[in-house]
Amino acid sequence: MSGPTLEQIAKGDGLALCAAGSWTARFAPALEKLVGEAEKLTGSRPNIFIDVSQVSKLDTFGAWLIERLRRALTNGGHEAQIAGLSANYATLVDEVRRVKPTVPLPASGSALTAVLDGIGRNIYGIGETLVALVDMIGAVIAAWFRVWRHPSKFRLTSVVHHLQQVCWNAVPIVVLITFLIGCIVAQQGLFHFRRFGADVFVVDMLGVLVLRELGVLLVAIMVAGRSGSAYTAELGSMKMREEIDALRTMGFDAIEVLILPRMVALVLALPILAFLGAMAALYGGGLVAWLYGGVDPSSFLSRLREAISINHFIVGMVKAPVMAMVIGIVACVEGLAVQGSAESLGQHTTSSVVKGIFFVIVMDGVFAIFFASIGI
Repeated sequence: MSGPTLEQIAKGDGLALCAAGSWTARFAPALEKLVGEAEKLTGSRPNIFIDVSQVSKLDTFGAWLIERLRRALTNGGHEAQIAGLSANYATLVDEVRRVKPTVPLPASGSALTAVLDGIGRNIYGIGETLVALVDMIGAVIAAWFRVWRHPSKFRLTSVVHHLQQVCWNAVPIVVLITFLIGCIVAQQGLFHFRRFGADVFVVDMLGVLVLRELGVLLVAIMVAGRSGSAYTAELGSMKMREEIDALRTMGFDAIEVLILPRMVALVLALPILAFLGAMAALYGGGLVAWLYGGVDPSSFLSRLREAISINHFIVGMVKAPVMAMVIGIVACVEGLAVQGSAESLGQHTTSSVVKGIFFVIVMDGVFAIFFASIGI
């Protein structure tokens, strides 16, 4: 296979660039050098044409370099022409010619313009994220109704598998962290309440705070960091390896096969984990209240029964499945947005965790306003 060449032949007031040899990606460095030198001829002659009749082999890379050279040599009203194209390569060059060149944005030295540009891009990105989330919510709801009408499509084995990953395997770390948080909250409460001789009120604070807010919020944040990132990484890896495209080719709905079982498992798992986390936090707080504050277990339980009601427990449990849906939707959207590189996978996994935690906190604030407005 002969290497590529690009010979310059003067013809009157015109100039012919005669390409020969193999113009393929195998000879990329040599081709880049040849085309780079030829591009310097811009404006040297009014009539320039590129003769490719002697090109023995041409691929997309070589076709693009020829088209790039033609565009570079086009000067004012004089357009460089490509001559000698064989029928085998004419279609390839025509396809490459349809690619529009990217118009670079004008550089601006204004700092204010740069700031406004960044703000605009961020707002546009937020809009894109919200549209993608709404689209995913609609797709999941539609898939759920399809499964509801045809129960045989429901993938119970997949749900059980994901439930084990999301719930059972997460129990140790969730219980440990919530136990420690309960200990810390009780210790800090005792330290400050003791100044006013109100040590026993730490039980009220611990019970209400853990059951209404802290228990479910901490567990949701941990699930977003643990399971949400795992969902994004799994779906992103499938997207990179084109496994999702293969599923669609075989006639399967990716939402039903991949996303719906994960969503169902997450919605079932988070209330269970929130309950276990709340109990662990109360146990840790009671242990510290006994060892550090001198509040014996019987007094702790008696005060806890007086301080809390079933409404506090219901408030926490109602939040859990909604937060689970938010985490799952965000994780799946980010996973399906992964492109074909490891860098893209890392970026979207990080984005999944950040956005998941953000929306969990926002939803917690919305629930707080809602329950306050109805007097619960």
